[in-house]
Amino acid sequence: MKLLLPQPILQRLRLDLKDARRLEIGGLLLGEHVEGETFRVVEATVQKSGGSAVHFVRDPAQHQRQLDDFFARTGNDYARFNYMGEWHSHPSFEPLPSREDMATMQSIVEDPNVGVNFLVLVIPRLTRWNILRLSAMLFRPSSQAEFVDVEVENTPAPEAGNFIVRFVRRFINR
Repeated sequence: MKLLLPQPILQRLRLDLKDARRLEIGGLLLGEHVEGETFRVVEATVQKSGGSAVHFVRDPAQHQRQLDDFFARTGNDYARFNYMGEWHSHPSFEPLPSREDMATMQSIVEDPNVGVNFLVLVIPRLTRWNILRLSAMLFRPSSQAEFVDVEVENTPAPEAGNFIVRFVRRFINR
């Protein structure tokens, strides 16, 4: 699978991480099916509540409202635009999913009430040198999580300065 991340979304994410400082924040990844196994993130929502320095608690009710709004704006074209997954920051740790993160995502992807074929989890971290480091993992029902190939789409954001994005891939013990 390949995940396209437009630079304006990464720029906004970087600013939100900077504002949150040492608190974990997160949100939804809403995407567009480009072709085959290629998907583009078209929106990343931000939930600034529910986080501490070491933990993030997602708000399903807020996420449902954001999903309903997204589907209404995209004409309920679920084959092209859909919920792709979630993200949350690790300001104090490596930008890799914890065991709890992995278990949560696996339980969501396996929940028949959610009804998805896959989910992506992005974990970003903004370093004190203003470098955005992130990992992206793919979750499928009855499968082991795997890293996702991520490509930054260099469509400049208005008023977006240059910044560095580094992708993190490490072996994760389950």
